[in-house]
Amino acid sequence: MKNLSKKKKIIILTVMIALLLVTGYVNVALNSSLSAKTESVQTATTNANFYSAYRLERENTRTQEIQFYDSILTSTASAEAKAEAESNKLALIKQIEKELVTEGIIRGKGFEDAIVTSSSANVNVFIKAAELTELEVAQIASVVMQQLQVELDKIIIIPSV
Repeated sequence: MKNLSKKKKIIILTVMIALLLVTGYVNVALNSSLSAKTESVQTATTNANFYSAYRLERENTRTQEIQFYDSILTSTASAEAKAEAESNKLALIKQIEKELVTEGIIRGKGFEDAIVTSSSANVNVFIKAAELTELEVAQIASVVMQQLQVELDKIIIIPSV
């Protein structure tokens, strides 16, 4: 009888160890699967938010620039400084308008989203796409050249998902 009881204890202990090992394996498998899904969702969310976050940051920066020019215009600065501030403010407003129109036209051509930033050196165009065909690059470049009056070699087109 004692011997049977020992056999039962060994069987129960063996089954419990096997269950513990299976539970551990399933836990590791589910955690790695969940972690991979979480990373892909976070990456997709980060990329999706890039365009709205960039626009918000750009708008905040430009609002600060306009406020800076306004403060010069309302200050007791020299007439020359006020004229320069007014000229810079108008140039910034024209740049903002051109970039917004260009972004709208690019989206109107069927692209999901676009961000256009221009400087004295280059025009950067971020396009929400995994990749672009030569025809799509040509369409985008044509719009940018027409709207911003820049040469082709000054345009940088960056696909970004």
